[in-house]
Amino acid sequence: MLVKIEEIRDTGLQVKKEMSLESLEAALEGSSFRPLEPLAVSASLRKVSGGVLLEGKFTSRVVAECKRCLTESKLELPVSFTLNLVPESLARGEGLVDEDEEEKDKGTGESGGSFALDDADAEVFDGKVIDLEPIVREQVLLALPMNTVCREECKGLCMKCGQNLNDKACGCDTTFVDPRLAALKNIKLKG
Repeated sequence: MLVKIEEIRDTGLQVKKEMSLESLEAALEGSSFRPLEPLAVSASLRKVSGGVLLEGKFTSRVVAECKRCLTESKLELPVSFTLNLVPESLARGEGLVDEDEEEKDKGTGESGGSFALDDADAEVFDGKVIDLEPIVREQVLLALPMNTVCREECKGLCMKCGQNLNDKACGCDTTFVDPRLAALKNIKLKG
Protein backbone atom coordinates (compact mmCIF):
# COMPACT_ATOMS: atom_id res chain seq x y z
CA MET A 1 0.00 0.00 0.00
CA LEU A 2 2.73 2.42 -1.03
CA VAL A 3 2.14 5.92 -2.41
CA LYS A 4 5.00 7.89 -3.95
CA ILE A 5 5.04 11.61 -3.19
CA GLU A 6 5.71 12.41 -6.86
CA GLU A 7 2.28 10.90 -7.72
CA ILE A 8 0.50 13.59 -5.66
CA ARG A 9 -0.42 16.48 -7.97
CA ASP A 10 -1.47 20.00 -6.99
CA THR A 11 -5.11 18.91 -7.08
CA GLY A 12 -4.35 15.99 -4.78
CA LEU A 13 -4.48 12.24 -5.24
CA GLN A 14 -7.37 9.86 -4.69
CA VAL A 15 -6.37 6.25 -4.06
CA LYS A 16 -8.26 3.07 -3.38
CA LYS A 17 -6.11 0.35 -1.86
CA GLU A 18 -6.90 -3.03 -0.39
CA MET A 19 -5.38 -4.50 2.74
CA SER A 20 -5.25 -8.27 2.47
CA LEU A 21 -6.97 -10.60 4.89
CA GLU A 22 -3.56 -11.97 5.95
CA SER A 23 -2.30 -8.47 6.83
CA LEU A 24 -5.44 -7.79 8.86
CA GLU A 25 -5.12 -11.11 10.69
CA ALA A 26 -1.51 -10.22 11.55
CA ALA A 27 -2.62 -6.77 12.79
CA LEU A 28 -5.32 -8.29 15.02
CA GLU A 29 -3.14 -11.12 16.31
CA GLY A 30 -3.31 -11.35 20.08
CA SER A 31 -6.74 -9.71 20.24
CA SER A 32 -10.10 -11.44 20.44
CA PHE A 33 -11.09 -10.05 17.02
CA ARG A 34 -10.92 -11.83 13.67
CA PRO A 35 -11.36 -10.06 10.32
CA LEU A 36 -14.10 -11.28 7.98
CA GLU A 37 -12.88 -9.78 4.70
CA PRO A 38 -10.07 -7.72 3.18
CA LEU A 39 -10.20 -4.01 3.86
CA ALA A 40 -11.02 -1.53 1.07
CA VAL A 41 -9.41 1.80 1.94
CA SER A 42 -10.28 5.09 0.23
CA ALA A 43 -7.73 7.83 0.79
CA SER A 44 -7.21 11.39 -0.32
CA LEU A 45 -3.71 12.87 -0.20
CA ARG A 46 -2.87 16.56 -0.65
CA LYS A 47 0.41 18.39 -0.34
CA VAL A 48 0.21 21.07 2.34
CA SER A 49 3.01 23.24 3.75
CA GLY A 50 5.83 20.80 3.07
CA GLY A 51 3.90 17.76 4.24
CA VAL A 52 0.96 15.67 3.12
CA LEU A 53 -2.58 15.75 4.48
CA LEU A 54 -4.05 12.25 4.48
CA GLU A 55 -7.79 11.74 4.80
CA GLY A 56 -8.91 8.14 4.75
CA LYS A 57 -11.94 6.01 5.38
CA PHE A 58 -12.86 2.36 5.43
CA THR A 59 -15.26 -0.06 7.09
CA SER A 60 -13.76 -2.97 8.97
CA ARG A 61 -15.89 -6.09 9.40
CA VAL A 62 -14.72 -8.28 12.28
CA VAL A 63 -15.96 -11.13 14.47
CA ALA A 64 -15.53 -11.46 18.23
CA GLU A 65 -17.13 -13.30 21.14
CA CYS A 66 -19.90 -11.51 23.00
CA LYS A 67 -18.58 -10.67 26.49
CA ARG A 68 -21.91 -11.62 28.08
CA CYS A 69 -23.08 -14.80 26.34
CA LEU A 70 -19.92 -15.93 24.46
CA THR A 71 -21.70 -16.27 21.10
CA GLU A 72 -19.98 -15.08 17.94
CA SER A 73 -20.81 -11.46 17.21
CA LYS A 74 -20.21 -9.67 13.89
CA LEU A 75 -19.24 -6.01 14.03
CA GLU A 76 -19.08 -3.37 11.35
CA LEU A 77 -16.68 -0.59 12.30
CA PRO A 78 -16.78 2.52 10.07
CA VAL A 79 -13.54 4.51 10.37
CA SER A 80 -12.55 7.90 9.03
CA PHE A 81 -9.32 9.63 9.94
CA THR A 82 -7.18 12.64 9.08
CA LEU A 83 -3.43 12.70 9.56
CA ASN A 84 -0.75 15.26 8.83
CA LEU A 85 2.23 13.40 7.34
CA VAL A 86 5.48 15.26 7.85
CA PRO A 87 8.73 14.41 6.01
CA GLU A 88 11.47 13.28 8.36
CA SER A 89 13.80 16.09 7.28
CA LEU A 90 11.14 18.72 8.08
CA ALA A 91 10.14 17.00 11.32
CA ARG A 92 13.65 17.25 12.72
CA GLY A 93 13.57 21.01 12.23
CA GLU A 94 10.17 21.35 13.95
CA GLY A 95 11.05 19.17 16.91
CA LEU A 96 8.65 16.34 16.07
CA VAL A 97 11.55 13.89 16.00
CA ASP A 98 14.04 14.10 18.84
CA GLU A 99 17.59 14.41 17.56
CA ASP A 100 18.92 13.00 20.84
CA GLU A 101 17.01 9.71 20.66
CA GLU A 102 20.15 7.75 21.57
CA GLU A 103 20.41 9.71 24.80
CA LYS A 104 16.78 8.90 25.66
CA ASP A 105 17.33 5.23 24.84
CA LYS A 106 20.14 5.17 27.41
CA GLY A 107 17.74 6.46 30.06
CA THR A 108 19.50 9.79 30.58
CA GLY A 109 17.00 11.89 28.66
CA GLU A 110 13.74 13.39 29.75
CA SER A 111 11.07 10.73 30.34
CA GLY A 112 8.06 13.00 29.81
CA GLY A 113 5.91 13.05 26.68
CA SER A 114 7.77 12.64 23.44
CA PHE A 115 5.62 15.04 21.42
CA ALA A 116 3.56 18.18 21.84
CA LEU A 117 -0.21 17.82 22.02
CA ASP A 118 -0.57 19.89 18.83
CA ASP A 119 1.49 17.25 17.00
CA ALA A 120 -0.65 14.28 18.09
CA ASP A 121 -2.15 13.91 14.61
CA ALA A 122 1.23 14.19 12.84
CA GLU A 123 3.05 11.15 11.45
CA VAL A 124 6.59 11.15 10.14
CA PHE A 125 7.54 9.52 6.84
CA ASP A 126 10.79 9.31 4.84
CA GLY A 127 9.81 12.13 2.45
CA LYS A 128 9.59 10.04 -0.73
CA VAL A 129 7.12 7.21 -0.12
CA ILE A 130 4.13 6.88 2.22
CA ASP A 131 3.34 3.36 3.40
CA LEU A 132 -0.39 3.34 4.14
CA GLU A 133 -0.43 -0.17 5.64
CA PRO A 134 0.92 0.68 9.14
CA ILE A 135 -1.32 3.76 9.25
CA VAL A 136 -4.42 1.72 8.37
CA ARG A 137 -3.38 -1.05 10.77
CA GLU A 138 -3.17 1.50 13.59
CA GLN A 139 -6.59 2.94 12.69
CA VAL A 140 -8.15 -0.56 12.71
CA LEU A 141 -6.78 -1.19 16.20
CA LEU A 142 -7.99 2.19 17.45
CA ALA A 143 -11.51 1.47 16.14
CA LEU A 144 -11.92 -1.80 18.04
CA PRO A 145 -14.35 -1.57 20.97
CA MET A 146 -13.24 -2.39 24.51
CA ASN A 147 -16.17 -4.76 25.03
CA THR A 148 -18.18 -6.59 22.42
CA VAL A 149 -21.81 -7.55 22.93
CA CYS A 150 -24.03 -9.32 20.43
CA ARG A 151 -26.83 -6.85 21.23
CA GLU A 152 -27.44 -4.28 23.96
CA GLU A 153 -30.22 -6.32 25.62
CA CYS A 154 -28.08 -9.50 25.84
CA LYS A 155 -28.89 -11.33 29.09
CA GLY A 156 -25.64 -13.30 29.21
CA LEU A 157 -25.07 -16.66 30.89
CA CYS A 158 -26.49 -17.99 34.15
CA MET A 159 -23.84 -17.69 36.88
CA LYS A 160 -24.75 -21.08 38.32
CA CYS A 161 -25.49 -23.46 35.42
CA GLY A 162 -24.07 -21.60 32.41
CA GLN A 163 -27.34 -21.58 30.41
CA ASN A 164 -27.53 -18.88 27.73
CA LEU A 165 -30.36 -16.74 29.11
CA ASN A 166 -31.09 -15.32 25.65
CA ASP A 167 -32.27 -18.80 24.57
CA LYS A 168 -34.33 -19.78 27.64
CA ALA A 169 -34.57 -19.18 31.36
CA CYS A 170 -32.88 -21.86 33.48
CA GLY A 171 -34.83 -21.56 36.75
CA CYS A 172 -31.74 -21.23 38.97
CA ASP A 173 -31.98 -19.10 42.10
CA THR A 174 -30.29 -15.89 41.05
CA THR A 175 -30.32 -14.06 44.37
CA PHE A 176 -26.80 -13.01 45.10
CA VAL A 177 -25.49 -13.18 48.65
CA ASP A 178 -22.19 -11.52 49.28
CA PRO A 179 -19.95 -14.34 50.60
CA ARG A 180 -18.45 -11.98 53.17
CA LEU A 181 -21.90 -11.49 54.70
CA ALA A 182 -23.21 -15.03 54.26
CA ALA A 183 -22.44 -15.97 57.90
CA LEU A 184 -24.84 -13.26 59.11
CA LYS A 185 -27.70 -15.17 57.50
CA ASN A 186 -27.51 -17.83 60.26
CA ILE A 187 -27.69 -15.41 63.22
CA LYS A 188 -30.89 -15.75 65.26
CA LEU A 189 -31.98 -12.69 67.18
CA LYS A 190 -33.98 -13.08 70.42
CA GLY A 191 -36.73 -10.63 70.80
